[in-house]
Amino acid sequence: MRAATATQIWISQRERRQYALAVGLGLGLAGAGLGLMIAVLGPLLALAALLGGLAGLYVITELRAALYAIIATVLLLPFGVFPVKIALTPTLLDLAFAGFLLVYVMGWMRGERAGLRFAPPQAMIAVYVMWLIFAFALGLRHAPPTSTAIRQFAETLLSISLVFILVDLLHDRAMLRRLVLVVLLLVGAQAMLAVALYAAPDSFAEALLVRLSRIGYPDGGVIRYIEDNPALGERAIGTWVDPNALGGILASAAAMIAPQLFSRQPVLRSRWLTRLVCAATFLALLLTNSRASFVALAVGLLAMALLHYRRLLPLLLLGGLLFFLLPQTQSFVERLRQGFAGEDLAVQMRIGETSDSLRLISRYPLVGVGFTGSPDIDIYTDVANLYLIMANQIGLTGLLIFLLTMASIFVYGERAWRFVKSAPDFAAIHLGYHAALLTALVNSAADLYFFRLDFQSSITWFWLIVALCIASSRLSIPQARGKKAAIASASSLL
Repeated sequence: MRAATATQIWISQRERRQYALAVGLGLGLAGAGLGLMIAVLGPLLALAALLGGLAGLYVITELRAALYAIIATVLLLPFGVFPVKIALTPTLLDLAFAGFLLVYVMGWMRGERAGLRFAPPQAMIAVYVMWLIFAFALGLRHAPPTSTAIRQFAETLLSISLVFILVDLLHDRAMLRRLVLVVLLLVGAQAMLAVALYAAPDSFAEALLVRLSRIGYPDGGVIRYIEDNPALGERAIGTWVDPNALGGILASAAAMIAPQLFSRQPVLRSRWLTRLVCAATFLALLLTNSRASFVALAVGLLAMALLHYRRLLPLLLLGGLLFFLLPQTQSFVERLRQGFAGEDLAVQMRIGETSDSLRLISRYPLVGVGFTGSPDIDIYTDVANLYLIMANQIGLTGLLIFLLTMASIFVYGERAWRFVKSAPDFAAIHLGYHAALLTALVNSAADLYFFRLDFQSSITWFWLIVALCIASSRLSIPQARGKKAAIASASSLL
């Protein structure tokens, strides 16, 4: 702000000729730069770069905009990288984080912030972070780290640090409500894009997605099929490349926004638009053919209905009956049956991975093997289960710390729920955040993307949900205590 004022004063003091010369030079340089971008990147990417640059300038001046940029990058362009290599090639998520942290730190330097807000579950998260660093260091005994492994591990720590920053930053309920609105709109856009690409001819959809290769996406073979067999049918991927990763995001986001269908004061006044987004998200989730994500969402919605929204129970029952009876869903129902019976190839492969994982855990039970590689050639760390891959890489000790951390968040949320459930404007927000976390944890029993280092957007999304759960609980408990204290004080005066 001071820089802008100083620039205005400097311009006002110039002569007209100097002012005209400066304007002409600026326009000439801008035109030359735009022409160069069009020649190198093409008109579409040049326009995107121009809009991205303008958005970046706004982001570094407004903290909320910087946070929205992180969420937008995670939900819409999770694997995008900066199109121009300058010594290194940062991801778009790295750039969004850099802008967010810059604005946050500048706020401290300008004296706009004083003191940090903490909540009890953050102590367990700090212990978890320290154990991750300890496990990474111990893992260096088995294999030296690559530059990619170091960068991805640092990005993971940065994603977890988001919890501490957001709990300090989100100091009123209006901000938490606004974040639900942002998620609703962005996940709706991703869901509709996923459905549109699924419905389009494969050649056309692939041609569109391959255009993203300029920003780090694959340049071919993008369309995904069930068991990689085109004869079994296509799977929706949106801009997430992997259908299971997209399924986990859609399921947890759907659990977050579903309470808005029943809230007395929804974040979006247009209820029909909220219904449209929820329907598109559910349809896109079905089209991913991610069975784990579908079951996880069902668990999240059932928990939500039992806890507060009893009106949801008949709808869930009706939806379940339609799902199992409609001809259009029979292929997915059959895949669910095969999955639970262990009959298809994907489940059989996961059973084999589980057996190998248990053998690794038996050899390195306490601290795991770290993040740089397996010490034995007959075992590997990847397994389609977050809890098993955690045990592989950070040991049973690290897994126990993680589970205790998650338990502390739900216990803290339950304490806050006693006060929140009577507030119609905030109950849906608080419940939606915790339902999203429960959905993500259930989904993690058959997927690993919320922990796998090369899926940084999934990791960031998971810890963003954690931060929102803690922030909503922290805002509720002190306010309720303040009301109780006021009532007690008034009673004593009487």
